[in-house]
Amino acid sequence: MRLLLISNSTNAGEEYLGWPRQYIKDFLSKTDVKKVLFIPYAGVGLSEKSLEASYDAYEEKVKKVYDSLGYEVYSIHREKDPQKAVEDAEAIAVGGGNTFHLVHMLHKNKLIHIIREKVKAGMHYMGWSAGSNVACPSLKTTNDMPIIEPASFDCFNLIPFQINPHYLDANPDGHAGETRQQRIEEFMVVNREIYVAGLRESSLLLLEDDFLKLLGKKQLRLFKFGTEPTEYQPGSDLSFLLKQ
Repeated sequence: MRLLLISNSTNAGEEYLGWPRQYIKDFLSKTDVKKVLFIPYAGVGLSEKSLEASYDAYEEKVKKVYDSLGYEVYSIHREKDPQKAVEDAEAIAVGGGNTFHLVHMLHKNKLIHIIREKVKAGMHYMGWSAGSNVACPSLKTTNDMPIIEPASFDCFNLIPFQINPHYLDANPDGHAGETRQQRIEEFMVVNREIYVAGLRESSLLLLEDDFLKLLGKKQLRLFKFGTEPTEYQPGSDLSFLLKQ
């Protein structure tokens, strides 16, 4: 498998998909891919008119970036048969947004199994934010509000650990609620056997076959029940996470 799992699409003051653009280009440059199937289902707030209009806007936004890299993007929401679209795809990109809505639509269109099998068979997979979260066994470590109830929390299970995208080290000033670390620790109390990778913004995970590497500008904080969180520097080999 080859996966590119990006924490966030945009840093403050930067262009959309600005900071990970070179990583995306490098990821695709090792392939014969010319066209990328985009899944926009997490993008529910890009238009007040309708979900369809939001998907249209999301496709256009992503298309501009991939056009600049020399790749054609086409969105699954325009396809009459979403399952066949996945079967025929050369590569797939799953955009960020609301993870609950993304997973709802993936189950509704019966895409979980077919995407998993295609990626395991060699189709290249890119995701950012919610798109990285759904590469995990479950959506349970998302930060998003449950705006809709999916048929299941089960996701692609391409990796055997969980990702918390946009991981933050502290709460905003004046906020008395739980920190992100405390929320992850709650998850681990009832999910004791699984690692959680706190993937800070401006960082990503690259999986190539059996090699998993942290790339980008930020450290990763790794959580496991019963142990203190561990920090890993960019460039670290995290392949041990694949052997759970």
